[in-house]
Amino acid sequence: MDMTESKSPSPKPAAPPEEDRYRLSENLSRVERKIIVLSGKGGVGKSTVSVNLAVELARQGNRVGLLDVDIHGPSVPVLLGMGTQQPDADPGGRIIPIPYNDRLKVVSVGFLLKSNDDALIWRGPMKYSIIKQFLKDTVWGVLDYLIIDSPPGTGDEPLSVCQLIENPDGAVVVTTPQDVALADVRKSITFCKKLGVPVIGVIENMSGFICPHCGGRSDIFKSGGGESMAGGMGVPFLGSIPLEGSITQKADTGSPFISAEDGPESLKKSFRDIVAKIARYRREETE
Repeated sequence: MDMTESKSPSPKPAAPPEEDRYRLSENLSRVERKIIVLSGKGGVGKSTVSVNLAVELARQGNRVGLLDVDIHGPSVPVLLGMGTQQPDADPGGRIIPIPYNDRLKVVSVGFLLKSNDDALIWRGPMKYSIIKQFLKDTVWGVLDYLIIDSPPGTGDEPLSVCQLIENPDGAVVVTTPQDVALADVRKSITFCKKLGVPVIGVIENMSGFICPHCGGRSDIFKSGGGESMAGGMGVPFLGSIPLEGSITQKADTGSPFISAEDGPESLKKSFRDIVAKIARYRREETE
């Protein structure tokens, strides 16, 4: 079957049958923390945050899984320099994640594509089906964290992710400072609240540009809107990430900025502070 095309009808996602619920619950029962990364719209750096969050948690010694279900924009393989590898299956036909290193395993919709130019032309049921399959039929094993890079918005795919995962530990919501992005991220926060998904916090990406020559700051996309919006919505603000050229350069070469030997240390410190807040949120909740 050509995985890049489907002519199926598109009803709203239905609840999985009891057998699927059991398999979902059983498969994710050995995952300590399940964190969904959301955004109100595309292009705000959600996948960049997902990748660097997973890499940093793994660097700290955690066992981490990274699941990329951004159906129409699966950029995780590119951001990690993993190309278009095809995951193997175990004797039972279950998906074996591809190791990025000895602490981080990855499964991505992008691994279904023969090249980066291919497109997934799927209707609702096919998208729901592949998300469910990745969650219930992937051999994750024992994990400290499963980071789920969800599609942007509040449509069928994010809804499927949030409903298929029983009691997710929470969502990290990524935005940029512009009013148009903030309007959409408010919808994502409301979406989480209505579904009973705790909002761990908001990250403001592309928050100000520091000139590498003079050190002056320019708020190209404004600044501070994410923090004030989070306060107004009653959710935590995790921190901001500046508009930094090295992030793009590293992303294009498949090298996460957080693990790069070069690059601004202030940028890495800011992001590690964000990661620490995410980890501390869970510890505070379980203590």
